[in-house]
Amino acid sequence: MDHVARRAVAERVRERWRRGGPEMAETRDMSWHGLRLRLHRPTSDRPAPAMLYIHGGGWTLFSVDTHDRLMREYAARAGIVVIGIDYSLSPESKFPVALEEIAGALDWMEEKAESLGIDPDRILVGGDSAGANLAVSACLLRRDRHRARLAGMVLNYGAFAAEPTESYDAFDGPPFSLEVPEMDQFWSNYVDRPEDLANPLVAPLHAELHDLPPAFLAIAECDILAGCNHAMARKLAAAGVPTAAATYAGATHSFLEAMSISPLASRALDDQAAWIARVAADRDDRP
Repeated sequence: MDHVARRAVAERVRERWRRGGPEMAETRDMSWHGLRLRLHRPTSDRPAPAMLYIHGGGWTLFSVDTHDRLMREYAARAGIVVIGIDYSLSPESKFPVALEEIAGALDWMEEKAESLGIDPDRILVGGDSAGANLAVSACLLRRDRHRARLAGMVLNYGAFAAEPTESYDAFDGPPFSLEVPEMDQFWSNYVDRPEDLANPLVAPLHAELHDLPPAFLAIAECDILAGCNHAMARKLAAAGVPTAAATYAGATHSFLEAMSISPLASRALDDQAAWIARVAADRDDRP
């Protein structure tokens, strides 16, 4: 299939996974620079901590619709506002288009915090797979542009580097939800040239990771990306970044989106919600 057809199928397949779940005090779609954003507010409390959530899909698939239930779960469980973004997809839009959009959206959240009803000092960024990649790279951009450090990063089974690891051999093939040829194609879609895969903003595992926000990494044990996630957790910690990493036994890539039927996914979301509440409280308690 071409990319347009694949996206349509992905939306249909994931439609049932976004049904149900927590109801919000407020849900609204917004437009920013021609991109769609969706805000979920679980209570009327203002100002509230907030998280920009970046959906996965290999920079190629998915949307705020496919990840709507997941975003509402974060909002309800952590008691935060969650804003999702439909960033420009590849291969039509190559690196660094989506990354600059994410960085710009974070700036916008800070600047419009009062009208959004959020606390500009308690903004997190999160994402899954390619979204986790964009989350870390956006924090690298913010650091190097001397923007304020965010309150935290929620990183779910991220694509942090293109090189194969031992998990590629262990968890490739039809029994698993992400296969090596598919991941290789996603990387190819995202960049103009193979040499770009060495760019630390494309592959943040290769970046200098000092002075980044605290991070929580949810690692799926049975995932070709498990190896690079373990490596990212080690490198963040070595760089002095407060890092929590949890490996969920038996989980495959994208397992969090099965929270409606999976006790393991629900437990992982509770783990992350408790961590989000802690880092938001730590930021709130600063002198």
